[in-house]
Amino acid sequence: MYRRKLDRCLWKEFDEKGLTPIERTTERLKAMLKEEKPVLLPNERIAYLRTVSELPQIYSDSEKERVFGKNVWGVGNVCPDYGSTISVGLEYQRNRCMEKMKTADEKQKLFLRCVVDSIDAVLDLAARYREEARRVGNDTVASLLEQVPAKGARTFHEALQFLRILHFTLWCEGENHNCIGRFDQFMYPYWEKDIQEGRLTEEEAFSLLEEFFTTFNRDHDLYPGVQQGDNGQSMMLGGCDREGRPAFNSLSSACLKASRELLMIDPKINLRVDGRTPADIYMQGTLLTKAGLGFPQYANDDVVIDGLVKLGYSLEDARDYTVAACWEFIIPRWGMEIPNIDALNYPKAVEACVEKLETYASFDELMADVKINMQKQADSLIEEANKTQIMPAPFISIMMDDCIERAADISEGSRYNNYGLHGVGLSTAVDALTSIRLHIFEDKDVTASEMKKAVQEDFARNPELLHLLRYETPKFGDAEEIPDQIACELLLGFVDCLKGKKNNRGGIYRPGTGSAMYYMWFGEEMEATPGGRRRGEPLETNYAPALYVRNKGPLSVIQSFTKPDLEKAINGGPLTMEFHDTVFRNEDGIRKVASLVQAFVQKGGHQMQLNSVNRDILLDAQAHPENHQNLIVRVWGWSAYFVQLDKKYQDHVIARQEFKW
Repeated sequence: MYRRKLDRCLWKEFDEKGLTPIERTTERLKAMLKEEKPVLLPNERIAYLRTVSELPQIYSDSEKERVFGKNVWGVGNVCPDYGSTISVGLEYQRNRCMEKMKTADEKQKLFLRCVVDSIDAVLDLAARYREEARRVGNDTVASLLEQVPAKGARTFHEALQFLRILHFTLWCEGENHNCIGRFDQFMYPYWEKDIQEGRLTEEEAFSLLEEFFTTFNRDHDLYPGVQQGDNGQSMMLGGCDREGRPAFNSLSSACLKASRELLMIDPKINLRVDGRTPADIYMQGTLLTKAGLGFPQYANDDVVIDGLVKLGYSLEDARDYTVAACWEFIIPRWGMEIPNIDALNYPKAVEACVEKLETYASFDELMADVKINMQKQADSLIEEANKTQIMPAPFISIMMDDCIERAADISEGSRYNNYGLHGVGLSTAVDALTSIRLHIFEDKDVTASEMKKAVQEDFARNPELLHLLRYETPKFGDAEEIPDQIACELLLGFVDCLKGKKNNRGGIYRPGTGSAMYYMWFGEEMEATPGGRRRGEPLETNYAPALYVRNKGPLSVIQSFTKPDLEKAINGGPLTMEFHDTVFRNEDGIRKVASLVQAFVQKGGHQMQLNSVNRDILLDAQAHPENHQNLIVRVWGWSAYFVQLDKKYQDHVIARQEFKW
């Protein structure tokens, strides 16, 4: 009822004025915020609701390609340093820009003027919200906006309102998938001080926290990625601080509890753990898993930090890592990275070998060819990625790097400018190669020509072979030596494909175990595979057993998926597992799941995401969506309302293996 479109064609106006890219970004933000109508919902204590529903283009398609080329990205999947600006206020940041302008060159002055204009637009909207709050008698919000965002926050409530304004503004500037970062670290001083000094009881502070969490769901319908819910509003909790000290605190626990009570798809909760993490924290995480939101996603500090350091990150920065929209590991403030720039297709590298299956004298010869195909893929992806240009983003720049001090937009680069490539369909590729090795080269119960023909015909004329390959041949996740060894070899092959490769921004390429949406896209285009996958069937999500297989159990999956050297493929991508909701119906089951996560961490797993599901309920929701409007599922790196998903994504969730004890 509050939404409307901006009735202006901005790119035509900007073309006529001959505006530069950074001026266009700034003028759009000014236009968006000027057109926003302040709306205060009844009794709300944290304000801001989007009323302009669409972000207008600042270039025509042809003009954008002329200026930037075909591969242009907006700033996104980065983690701003919210905390510093919340503590000092926007007027302080504005004054820094004005002072810096005195000694700046012309290019620097343009950037600084754009930052100042952006800040002024934010302050103007805040002033209009303040007046509206006074008009409707909301003295609480009016009082907050007397202090923030102009000046630094003094209380937990002010800090929450300030963060809401910053997060709101980033979407209006054009940034996508704005993560929240280490919320329990930069907000904890306000939480702790207010409680200790008696301004808030713990119950009052928690009530504010829950209201703040609801603000992420006010506008999530305006921020879809591939599917509704894919908006990147990810929050990281726990872990260690920059000195390596444990950082899980009372606000961390409160965030887990708030998510569990509210049952909303945002914010998406991540939890950092390590070999020293107390069992109680795993229990808190598992209680949230029980709620069925697909939260939390776990990250293992013991693996991630070492892996990032080996890639060239400083130890202090690596200790401060968070995740981008889904799972990709990034550094707050100092990372201007594109951690999801493209994806390598493992099964495609195998598919090319199946076409000439009769020509291989040994399995080792075939594996060598698979690696050659992987390298060709990687080289092609890198060639395309190195054409990437990034749109400027002056407002977010005040919270990134030392952009004001350098008088340079964040799009020009930061301390870390790396690109990440997903590795998609590892299990499908492993299962295909396992079948080839066992049946053609070892047991010799299937000839190469028989295998090739069956695959080309989608097993339509050989159901017996389909059954043998799909259900009776060992799979990655069965804790069997051959598939596990092949998985280790393939993953290291991907790592080797990217060694020494530099991107066009001076960074490196990071291999990962995530899939993003490519698991669906790649699967739709691919023929059948020798592991028993049929033509067009989607690949597995992230780092998980192949779809439709039935592994021996969760422990065997963990044994297999911790065999590879995951420190070397540290772009991110969780082991994803589904548990039937009956597993969580008593304390013993909850403790078993918590112990399973702990075992995964202790065995060297890097990232894990568990889901509580019930296939019967999902099938009923497909048939009767009107009865399941609030049913939430994990899709890949995010959660969504099941009935809002396209059917192919619903079907994929239903098809995943449910584990029981």
